[in-house]
Amino acid sequence: MSYGILVVDDDEDVAETIERSLQRAGYDVRVAHRGADALDMARQRQPDLVVLDIMMPGMDGVEVCRHLRANPDWQGVPILFLTAKGEIGDKIIGFEAGADDYLTKAFDLRELELRVRALLRRSHRGQEEPFAERIEVGPLVLDCRTYELATPECQVLLTPVEYELTKHLMSSPGRVFSAEQLLQHVWDYPPGTGMPDLVRVHIKNIREKIEPNPREPRYLKNILRRGYTISPDSL
Repeated sequence: MSYGILVVDDDEDVAETIERSLQRAGYDVRVAHRGADALDMARQRQPDLVVLDIMMPGMDGVEVCRHLRANPDWQGVPILFLTAKGEIGDKIIGFEAGADDYLTKAFDLRELELRVRALLRRSHRGQEEPFAERIEVGPLVLDCRTYELATPECQVLLTPVEYELTKHLMSSPGRVFSAEQLLQHVWDYPPGTGMPDLVRVHIKNIREKIEPNPREPRYLKNILRRGYTISPDSL
């Protein structure tokens, strides 16, 4: 199966380099140089993944990401930011907007291919291997076919990485996972790589969707200096 990737970058040379690299890897690649054009192309044919620059004239990449995440039809599309904005604050803004992963320029093309492959593997995992239709931990019910998570208060649609993070925690209820372990298990980062803030911000995003009071989480707990857990004993 040839996955469709939408590359959005106003730098034509960079966009062409990414396009050639991903085409060699076997992907069907389309390119947009403006944010508004990218949204039009996504409406015409939904991509399997978006590689998105941040700094663009008019609508920037963060705004494009928010538009994509606001549309339920695009909730399942992984978004990878590929940008020169490499400060921690910039990355957190990107994650809070709904990005699944983040690479900074100048980037290694091989690393780009690996991150794309990992994102696509997660978002299409259910189509390629058998799995439980749903996971229940106390009052939490995760639908593994629709990416919906139900609590007594609400039912929400998770993004691909939010789903994988929640699924990993719910599959081992009561076990505490460090940020480094989650970077390895959920994002496929090698040991000692990745950014803990990537985990922290996605935990924050999930809490804002499901917790009655995100500042005092009931479901997704943080164990001081150890990591994160979903424990039936605390629900």
